[in-house]
Amino acid sequence: MQNGIRVVVVDGHAAFVRALEGLIPEVSGGRATVVATTGEAAKVGSVMRAAMPDLVLVDSMLPPGGGRHPVTLVREAAPQARIVALADDTDPNPAVEALHAGAAGVLRRAVDVTDLRQPLLAALEGWSVVPPALLATLLEQARPQPPHPVAAHLDDEDRRLLKLIASGSSTSDIAGLLHVSERTVKRLTASLLRKLKVSSRTEAAALAGSAGLL
Repeated sequence: MQNGIRVVVVDGHAAFVRALEGLIPEVSGGRATVVATTGEAAKVGSVMRAAMPDLVLVDSMLPPGGGRHPVTLVREAAPQARIVALADDTDPNPAVEALHAGAAGVLRRAVDVTDLRQPLLAALEGWSVVPPALLATLLEQARPQPPHPVAAHLDDEDRRLLKLIASGSSTSDIAGLLHVSERTVKRLTASLLRKLKVSSRTEAAALAGSAGLL
């Protein structure tokens, strides 16, 4: 761990921030200090420029500033800083969004802040920390998903016709694009609807969208 680590906490929970202000110097042996805090995304830019932090802890639930994610605001104002998001256990989505915005890791917001001793020390030492439950969610999202059952019954011609139907093309438009007669298009469309087990072009388009075929 480097000496003189400057930490900024961007979090609106006053009691939690105070606890971190005491815990960070303790776990780091005095080598890291909270040099500034803010609970408002609108103040992130000015605080970062004044504090010049090495590490920023950001509440993943903090409302956006000017429609932009707080992590994004930190990255722009303090590009030299590592960013670690603070997240609750109730919903993984804010933490995932923070990681997508550029956070290097996530610390779970603990009821007893001393539970953060080990992960906080790891974050101060430069490790990318992620709570086990969130890691499981990320791995599940990254796992390849099996194809929708609908896709298994369609060949390339079916898929092309389905995309044309979903785009709102008329029978005559499709006939021109496929270089076939309108009668042939109607026959192909009827066959496609039977494969999809739907009764209308509208239902076919909706099914294609839900199956990710568009």
